[in-house]
Amino acid sequence: MAHTIVNSAQAPTPVGPYNHAVLAQGVLYVSGQIALDTAGNFHNQDIRTETTQVMRNLAAILEAAGMNWSNVVKCSIFLRDLNDYVAVNEVYGSFFTEQAPAREAMQVVRLPKDANVEISCIAVQS
Repeated sequence: MAHTIVNSAQAPTPVGPYNHAVLAQGVLYVSGQIALDTAGNFHNQDIRTETTQVMRNLAAILEAAGMNWSNVVKCSIFLRDLNDYVAVNEVYGSFFTEQAPAREAMQVVRLPKDANVEISCIAVQS
């Protein structure tokens, strides 16, 4: 199966051996993003700020693939503390002006760089 690697200069450099996203047969699989910016700064002042940076990173990767939020069909949200669910949900929801995608949210023990939230998504070409 042929696939295309997608990376964005507007998203932080991956912190491991992976790419921002892989496009295969019209489906974009976007790697989980945490609240790093392109300069390597970690925006973790509070959960809302952290989630906003995560969503900006995802948007940059979608754009690099020629897509936007309307192409997203599934998101996975990983939280260090499920008590942050309401705040994360408010920020997350503000990025979807049309229909929201399918989604799951789960609490995990630990995330890369001790982040409080990580989000990945799957998008499809129109």
